Amino acid sequence: MKDLQEILSAITPPDQELFKKARERLDQMAIPRGSLGRLEECAQRVVAITGTMKPSVAQKTIVVFAGDHGVVEEGVSAFPQDVTCQMVANFIQGGAGINVLARHTGAQVLVVDIGVAGEISSREGLLVKKVASGTRNMRKGSAMSREQALEGILKGLSIADELKSKKTDIIGTGDMGIGNTTPSSAIAALLTKHRVEEVTGRGTGISDASLQHKIDVIKDAIDLNRPDPDDPIDVLAKVGGFEIAGITGLIIGSALHRIPVVIDGFISSAAALVAVSLNPLIGEYLFAAHKSVEPGHRIVLEVLNQKPLLDLSMRLGEGTGAALGMTIVEAGVKVLHEVLTFQEAGVRKAVR
Repeated sequence: MKDLQEILSAITPPDQELFKKARERLDQMAIPRGSLGRLEECAQRVVAITGTMKPSVAQKTIVVFAGDHGVVEEGVSAFPQDVTCQMVANFIQGGAGINVLARHTGAQVLVVDIGVAGEISSREGLLVKKVASGTRNMRKGSAMSREQALEGILKGLSIADELKSKKTDIIGTGDMGIGNTTPSSAIAALLTKHRVEEVTGRGTGISDASLQHKIDVIKDAIDLNRPDPDDPIDVLAKVGGFEIAGITGLIIGSALHRIPVVIDGFISSAAALVAVSLNPLIGEYLFAAHKSVEPGHRIVLEVLNQKPLLDLSMRLGEGTGAALGMTIVEAGVKVLHEVLTFQEAGVRKAVR
């Protein structure tokens, strides 16, 4: 595989001429101009991203990266670490929230063990690309080495390559990792330059006292490791997670291959922030599925210049928001394909 910098340099912007051409088609449709709002914008963006006026979004895949976090030993989550492994098993058997919503959407779910602490045997629906069995406790030192962070990104990239070869039309991101709102908050604070208190929320539903403790843990980790905010890889390595690295790579690979990517909630958006910090063009390939109740998510989306498609007070992760967001993007594309123009429908245009 090429090195990361070479891959980042190969990413090109979406086709703006096709973006305009899609707008022209939409303006000729037998509906008041702009009356389908952001659905029309979704259609234009997919056309520009894919480079065709007749894009397909039929082949959908949601990639759920799973990894554990050493910082869980600091008591930052309401759940014990072994729940990560248990939930991966639930994903594989089809009984989790993401499975239900993916079936509703018509999307395939691909689960990736990129850093789960327990051992999970390879089986159908599970891809094992483990960097290590969980990160280290970032309150005591760097969560991972720079080499491990890069390895995680490249493994995510390799999955984008595989999905491209399988003619996947649209990709959704998902995550599983007990405690992963803690590294996501740390990344958000560093790369958005906001205070830790502003970007840190309750995650799985912790108490007021636990929330303050979580904030203190993140501050301690930043003070100890001193990540360089101008070096996204350094930030990812020192206070990130393996699933965040994998999602970062998947997003970069999607942009490289001109595949629309629907990002889920706070964890996926933290990964998107790393990716966009590495190459701002990547932001043009993103669709923000929804706005999570995590306070840091709103801030990250604002910095990414992403307006969420939905606001349903969700905070589960797993790719559940991405599954629903895909249906909105697909609806926009269907509008472009299937709504007749005034001329085709034999309908008179507005007189003014």
